[in-house]
Amino acid sequence: MPATKPPAPLQLVVGEEELLVERAVSEIIRSARAADPETDVRRLRPSEVTAGELVGHLSPSLFAESRVVVIQGAHEAAKELAAAILAYGRAPEEGIVLVAVHAGGARGKQLADDLRALKAVVTRCDKLTRAEERAEFVRAEARRAGGSITADAVSVLLEAVGSDLRELAAATGQLVSDSGGRVDGDAVRRYHRGRAESSGFAVADKAVAGDRAGALEALRWALVLGVAPVLVADALADAVRTLAKVGSAGRGDPNRMAQSLGMPPWKIRKAQGQVRSWRPAGLAVAIAATAQVNADVKGAAADPGYALERAVLAVVDARGTG
Repeated sequence: MPATKPPAPLQLVVGEEELLVERAVSEIIRSARAADPETDVRRLRPSEVTAGELVGHLSPSLFAESRVVVIQGAHEAAKELAAAILAYGRAPEEGIVLVAVHAGGARGKQLADDLRALKAVVTRCDKLTRAEERAEFVRAEARRAGGSITADAVSVLLEAVGSDLRELAAATGQLVSDSGGRVDGDAVRRYHRGRAESSGFAVADKAVAGDRAGALEALRWALVLGVAPVLVADALADAVRTLAKVGSAGRGDPNRMAQSLGMPPWKIRKAQGQVRSWRPAGLAVAIAATAQVNADVKGAAADPGYALERAVLAVVDARGTG
């Protein structure tokens, strides 16, 4: 069997779509290690390496081992470091691959242009801004996972998940696994119905309604399914703030109140029904609890999950205060 050909010595990965950037770099490394399993990988940032140190990383060793040197955030490179990158590009060493990861914007544009002029292999990782681009990404993810996905399922998935590629990739892979390979619209609806019931908003709704057991169950499922603690905290704070705003505005037509309160009529209508069970003193307690948990989940607490549980219980108990 012929030896696997190593990647070209000069690589430019350009764009802002983080998942695609990570995959592009991983593919270069995989290709290098397919050619030489002992390939050494070094990841550097412009703020952490001088031009002289980079030259050392790009110089052959006595043992002539293969190496991949990844410059993360190459657009941040100062003049001397950029010059060292280009100097290597003009005279690359055998067995050493330099990967410049560039955001693709105006910052450091000259370096990217110069690398292209040196015939660097360019991998584009632009943001997927159009719906059809994201739809094609989902179809490709299904194939990547060894399955397929119907057109209606793609539409339902995009509507349910949104535009975050990591979320789309994770959801598509899970759906292919759960459905035996072929994903249809019903499979997506079943999957995301369960996820929706475990969202931060579900936790908040049950907490402000005084449903202690339901709120705690929804919180635990949300955390098990990977909902970020900060999103649950934000949903809880939003629910309490909404009650306070609607309660202070008094009764009225939600359609007429929408503009002055800065929220849609349906949200006002829902809050009007909830706030009848609240008193000003209880809302003050709940607002303080949600402000505290917001700080907790952003680093003040060692255990964000416990902080959220404590906040949920505080909101539930506050409903009867006053």
